[in-house]
Amino acid sequence: MEHDRSYMERALLLARRGLGHTRPNPAVGAVLVRDGNVIGEGYHQRAGGPHAEVAAIESAREPVRGATLYCTLEPCCHEGPHKRTPPCTRRIIAEGISRVVIATQDPNPQVNGRGVQILRAAGIDVSVGMLRREAAFLNEAFFASVQLGRPLVHLKAAQTLDGYLATTNGHSQWITDIEARTEAHQLRAEADAVVVGAGTVFADDPLLTVRHVNGSQPIRVVVAGSRPIPPSSNILSGDDPTIVFTPENGTTLVDLRSMLDQLYRQGITSVLVEGGAALLSSFLQQGLWDKVTLFTAFRLLGGGQSTFRGLGRSHIQDGDQLQFPTVRRLGNGLMIQGYRDALELFGAEVIGASAEAESLSPGAAPGLQEVLSVYGNR
Repeated sequence: MEHDRSYMERALLLARRGLGHTRPNPAVGAVLVRDGNVIGEGYHQRAGGPHAEVAAIESAREPVRGATLYCTLEPCCHEGPHKRTPPCTRRIIAEGISRVVIATQDPNPQVNGRGVQILRAAGIDVSVGMLRREAAFLNEAFFASVQLGRPLVHLKAAQTLDGYLATTNGHSQWITDIEARTEAHQLRAEADAVVVGAGTVFADDPLLTVRHVNGSQPIRVVVAGSRPIPPSSNILSGDDPTIVFTPENGTTLVDLRSMLDQLYRQGITSVLVEGGAALLSSFLQQGLWDKVTLFTAFRLLGGGQSTFRGLGRSHIQDGDQLQFPTVRRLGNGLMIQGYRDALELFGAEVIGASAEAESLSPGAAPGLQEVLSVYGNR
């Protein structure tokens, strides 16, 4: 069991390399072990390319018959007109692998336990659940797209300790230091799309490109109003695609749920909402968010533009309480993260149908230290 854990941790580290590159597929890692030695490993690098299990098999430096395969997600078992790779279960069986250790089942209805059944029917020893939550959290966008039928909505903001993202006259650069901004660019690189409101475009003229880290460039999305976005805006420059959503049918506001549906139909599985305050507050008010990251600087303004506003909450109990929260010191501030409804997002198979009271309370989630140890400081 102890060795199983270390090999699965390695598989998770491999899987993480694929984040931001595999849309709309999940990021998956795999490790092959024989007699206590790693003989092959791999990860899914891009949609249409070899899956992690196949990559591990093909990297093996000796025959894999009788070996144990560790994979972070249940091997696929389905075929269809839109699937570009053959079932991994078929390759695993053909290679004579004797044992498969899986972190978590695939929530895709075309798989979701069928891969495990097929492997067991072929006489392979299969176990499921090693670092299940860590594997699911790694693929939060994939789980959201399957469970919710829309992209994961990740709210992100940089704010002062007293909750302001800008001064009264709009000055905001820079609230946080380079460590926090680098981490923010990592989040951007791992998202399929990055979303801002028109007010942010007019006030800051952002590029919304990935800098400070190596990573893929997400699609840029602007939630616009009746005022046209200037053609000279940075967000419309370069070769990176930009989508501008405008109000329809004489309304003054973009329908955020409809926007998410349209992005989902284009294969977008995750959106990082970077502001401004009006847009962040709209997502929060409508309950259209799944995760939040707040980069909070050790700085007090005493007034200014609040990160979230106009929500009209009259009782403390009406506020959203973060589930599976994590807090990390980052430069001259903190990075605070958490989920809105982990059970809805990941399902009972991962979270546990009766685990809400205990496991979803702040600081009570088992496995968080493992998440941090596997992910490191990035």
